[in-house]
Amino acid sequence: MEDNVVDIISKSSFTLLDGIFVYAKVASIPKGNHFMISQDSEEITVVTIQEKLAQLDLIERNKDDYRLISLNVSIPFYAVGFLAKVSDAIAEEGMNILIVSTYSKDYILVKADKIDSATIALKNLGFKQS
Repeated sequence: MEDNVVDIISKSSFTLLDGIFVYAKVASIPKGNHFMISQDSEEITVVTIQEKLAQLDLIERNKDDYRLISLNVSIPFYAVGFLAKVSDAIAEEGMNILIVSTYSKDYILVKADKIDSATIALKNLGFKQS
């Protein structure tokens, strides 16, 4: 498994997306283009860029600002231990991440003031920056 994850990472890249992102709890599903809208039986969560925060029916926002990194995985769905390896490398640097997975990509949100350390950790794992 370990060799497979290392091989997948060596064939994968990451992209740092523009903007400062915010996690927010909202009262209603927003209109417009936001990075993520998630609804469960208890709440609606939105991740969006700071400039779009005023468009939300805001209940509460996380106090931290985040940067968004797209992990462009060479073989999505079949990388057992992939996210564990990424989160372990980030944690070893004393950082926390928030993970969002879509059909074809994984995203990590890192506190904005820790982005340089996070990108170094990803490069040290073997990712290429695109």
